[in-house]
Amino acid sequence: MKYQRLGNSGLQVSQLGLGTNAFGKRADQAASTAVLHTALDRGINFIDTANIYAGTESERIIGEALAGRRHEAVLATKAGLVRSPGPGGSGSSRFHLMRELEDSLRRLKTDYVDLYQIHTFDPNTPLEETLRTLDDMVSSGKVRYIGASNYAAWELMKALGISERLGLTRYVSLQCSYSLADRTPEREYTPLCLDQGVGIIPYFPLAGGILTGKYSGGGGAPAGSRADTDPNFARFLTPERIALGEETSRLAAGLGTTPASLSLAWLMNRPAVSTVIVGATRAGQLEDSLESIALELSAEIMERLDEISRPFVGGEPFAVYRLPQD
Repeated sequence: MKYQRLGNSGLQVSQLGLGTNAFGKRADQAASTAVLHTALDRGINFIDTANIYAGTESERIIGEALAGRRHEAVLATKAGLVRSPGPGGSGSSRFHLMRELEDSLRRLKTDYVDLYQIHTFDPNTPLEETLRTLDDMVSSGKVRYIGASNYAAWELMKALGISERLGLTRYVSLQCSYSLADRTPEREYTPLCLDQGVGIIPYFPLAGGILTGKYSGGGGAPAGSRADTDPNFARFLTPERIALGEETSRLAAGLGTTPASLSLAWLMNRPAVSTVIVGATRAGQLEDSLESIALELSAEIMERLDEISRPFVGGEPFAVYRLPQD
């Protein structure tokens, strides 16, 4: 396994990280535990979850699976999206975050998280309140580092400026959708993060499976695929994205690798990217993703991948999660 610093921080994270959105939902406890243990055994130390994944089941399963192995993991969780209806049930107010951190620590069976992330920008809470709360969490020892997710570039820069002005703990990372099928982060996030020492953590690195080669222009959704289990996903299956997946598959075949490994390796080589989150519902699926670590891409292949994915620098992000403004 290869490790990199998370932004300009001293925290070292595996180049490939484990996303656990499927734990307790598409993967039961036994399968999830097997995936997590395989990840740790293979050197993946970055484990990413959130307080809302599978209705809190993801955190609970991780807490039990990490028994005796907590020291091997860089454990990251999030709060801020809707946890419950009514006042204080979402957002990044002190009221909400303090409660959610304590609940996450209990489910994760730990007394600290390595990276606590705000799941999305809260337009209804002053940034000063959020950042002072996070600074207090770091001072208490219950949080080691803090990160942002789904922030617009101006929101992230404003937060970094406030932290610098007030002497508060700074965000060291940003989670956003990023892949060959979504290069929108390169417009503003990449230059911002390089300048400010913030590490990018891409999610949806395979565009929901489009970059695995499982979808084609002439066939329907494969059984068990995201498009099969979630009819709403069909809106992402545009002719342009399917064509990109097919071309990526052809390039991968010529290199003797899989389109998923090729797509992940390309993303790992992008500026400012610290770790790439991949999900898995079984251990074998994770083993397939691990092949990307050893894949060396020539300048010619990187240029070709840049060329076929260049149309996806423009347009809208593949995914973004936001709270409404009151």
